[in-house]
Amino acid sequence: MNKKIAIIGAGSIGCYVGGRLAAAGANVNLVGRARIGEAIRQHGLHVTDYLGYEQQLPLSDTLTFSESLDSTADADLVLVCVKSAATAGVAQDLAKHITPSTLIISLQNGLNNAAVLREHLPNNYCLAGMVQFNVINRGDGKFHQGSEGGLECEADSATAPLLPLFEASGLGLEQPQDFLAVQWAKLLLNLNNPINALSGVPLKEELSQRDFRRCLAAAQAEALSLLNQAGIKPAKLTPLPPHWIPKLLTVPTWMFKLLANKMLAIDPLARSSMWEDLEAGRKTEIDYLNGEVIALAESLDSQAPVNQSLIELIRDAENGGRRGWSASDLRQQLHV
Repeated sequence: MNKKIAIIGAGSIGCYVGGRLAAAGANVNLVGRARIGEAIRQHGLHVTDYLGYEQQLPLSDTLTFSESLDSTADADLVLVCVKSAATAGVAQDLAKHITPSTLIISLQNGLNNAAVLREHLPNNYCLAGMVQFNVINRGDGKFHQGSEGGLECEADSATAPLLPLFEASGLGLEQPQDFLAVQWAKLLLNLNNPINALSGVPLKEELSQRDFRRCLAAAQAEALSLLNQAGIKPAKLTPLPPHWIPKLLTVPTWMFKLLANKMLAIDPLARSSMWEDLEAGRKTEIDYLNGEVIALAESLDSQAPVNQSLIELIRDAENGGRRGWSASDLRQQLHV
């Protein structure tokens, strides 16, 4: 199981996944920003989850941190976790270091990162992947999985030697046949990211307020209508089919808590990655989430006004505009 794994873009997701794989026996090289590396050097890598898993891992010969892609040359597997806008640049740099035998899996938001990787790394297997859970960076090298789910990627025989390792890590690596359907299903859920970021409150608190849920329901219903026009059927990732979820979101809160208790089975402190980006003053991935809905609408000569408004509100927030929206104010702003 001593596979060599490089994780490019070791932020919240990358450090957490890397920690779980290192604990399972992999040789893991985290490649990320200096501030995260310094925190891990001082405090070690501490990974926990909402079910009680806990592992403290010091940097060692088998768990390293680097700011350079030079360290990826002998990797059996590269997990790409950078923001989607950085994918092309990272792929171009990776091409200078890895060999054709290195498998690449994208664990990023959006629909097209694997295609970008393939364009710049034509000699490598490049697969689309997905992280189904939320990770909180608690500082001092502490990364916490705050919601349920595991890892998924496109089905390919190239992953076979790695499956026992992912299984041992507790994350798994499911491989659905129609991965585009899974990607769209995850993107539908991620349409909540801007709503959570604009709310400024933890996910559980946000989803416990009906007007916030109505905003999400409107964004999802808009996307589902477009997907239906395009003949795309999103996969079922939750106990309910995707087209039922908007209806569930709009019911009174007492009923929602009764019917959707699994949706609320998340850490009370969990927030969206988009909220973290706004807090850190970073550009968000709004173009690779709600922006995909707009792109689909344009391809169908249609419109998606709710998702377009969310994009505009996030871009305004990126530039110092309003944050901390109340549920009622946001609902009125979106006209839903």
